[in-house]
Amino acid sequence: MTAAETDPPPLSGAAPTTTHPATTHPTTTHPATKHPNRRAWTVTGLLVVFMMVNFADKSVLGLAADEIRADLGLTATEFGLANSAFFLLFSVSGALVGLLLADRVPTRRLLLAMAVLWSLAQIPPAIGGGLAVLIGSRLVLGAAEGPAFPVAQQAALSWFPDHRRNLPGALVTLGVTLGVITAAPGLTWVIQEHGWRAALWVVGAVGAIWAVLWLLLGGDGPFRSDDVPGGSSTPGTAPGADPPRRTSPEPAGTVPVPATVPAPAPAVTAAGAVPGYRRVLATRTWAGVTLAYFSSYWIVGLMVAWLPSYLRNGLGYSADTAGTLVVSPWAVGAVVLLGQAVLTGRLMRRGVSSRTARGRIGGAMLLIGAVSLFCVPLADTTTAKTALLALGLGTGGSYATIAATTVAELAPPRRRGGALGTMNAVVTTAGLIAPVVVGRFVDTQGDAGYQSAVLLSGALLTLGALASLTLVDPARDAARLDPARPGPGLRK
Repeated sequence: MTAAETDPPPLSGAAPTTTHPATTHPTTTHPATKHPNRRAWTVTGLLVVFMMVNFADKSVLGLAADEIRADLGLTATEFGLANSAFFLLFSVSGALVGLLLADRVPTRRLLLAMAVLWSLAQIPPAIGGGLAVLIGSRLVLGAAEGPAFPVAQQAALSWFPDHRRNLPGALVTLGVTLGVITAAPGLTWVIQEHGWRAALWVVGAVGAIWAVLWLLLGGDGPFRSDDVPGGSSTPGTAPGADPPRRTSPEPAGTVPVPATVPAPAPAVTAAGAVPGYRRVLATRTWAGVTLAYFSSYWIVGLMVAWLPSYLRNGLGYSADTAGTLVVSPWAVGAVVLLGQAVLTGRLMRRGVSSRTARGRIGGAMLLIGAVSLFCVPLADTTTAKTALLALGLGTGGSYATIAATTVAELAPPRRRGGALGTMNAVVTTAGLIAPVVVGRFVDTQGDAGYQSAVLLSGALLTLGALASLTLVDPARDAARLDPARPGPGLRK
């Protein structure tokens, strides 16, 4: 997806603004498309930390699984239900925010509101209470975290043009892995030394600190509305500032720009109307990437809720060792994410189609994860099982960046937030189902239930890989949504 790019004069002057129809103009290279500025990387860094806090909030129950079950007298299925409660409103809020707010409200405000709610949601179970309080807290936390990933991705990608979005998108996703590396050992120590309720106070405090930093430094980028610098702001508005509200109506399909600058064109159909959400969500690419991401998110749900317990009870590790080893699949995922980002970016800059650079690369990752998980029961030693588990979960759970950048390429700018949010809402139902299913396996099969969960996960990754390999072609479907829309390059 490459939109028209213009070279506007400095915005510091008093150039008058006029409204131009959204028409196609000759393209030139804007400096921002070559060298994203320091502000872009500062915001991206904050969003990486945002996802680190996001992981710590949702994972603390999994890290304290045995302690919580013993303290509250819960069965594995009941504990799985408490984890699933997190995802009950997670999906709904993700869809609602994506469809109703993400394309209308600055992401700066949305992310700030989420971080504040995360911290508040931790307080009731940190004070006391049983299963009901725990479930209620997780419901609120899930509702507040539901839109987090797509909105964070939208915020990060708004600072970069399409051909430079793979790295920042991967870094935001990498925040989850960094959250594991930093939070898992630290929270495990807090849980062992001070109890699981103390760990809730810790993550709540960290979320509050991030909210203050974001309030001071966060913002929306110049590519929020299109791949043209300045597409989301009016002249005189600094990049990242909340755009001013219009005081008078303007014709549909127009953008206020300096009088001397050609107007960037939003992606519209040949008939002049922005394609509706129904058309975007009906594409093979959106369906394929959503199915593939669903299988990958199943892995995430399993790791968050049950991986620490699996390492302790299924593979026989001590609590301290499990708290360290739980990092290994996420570390593998970090390497895979960065490698995929570099490879995809290099392929696309060479003119390779996003069908290959995103769809096929992503499908191959899921397939590697599936094969690794299928091999876990065949391994003879605990070390081999652990290594295969880390490879399978780490590789299979790393599809998020491909999903986000693929939908960002597919959807017109004014449908991008809704398309991302709806995808996230569908995908995260995997997190609602996985903890209960695994808990049921453990209750009915004992420790052997963990192995059944691994095999089921391998089967789901296989289906996701096939969907990514056969259905995902964002350039093709973007062209069908808008025949006049320029493609990203040569198809190979």
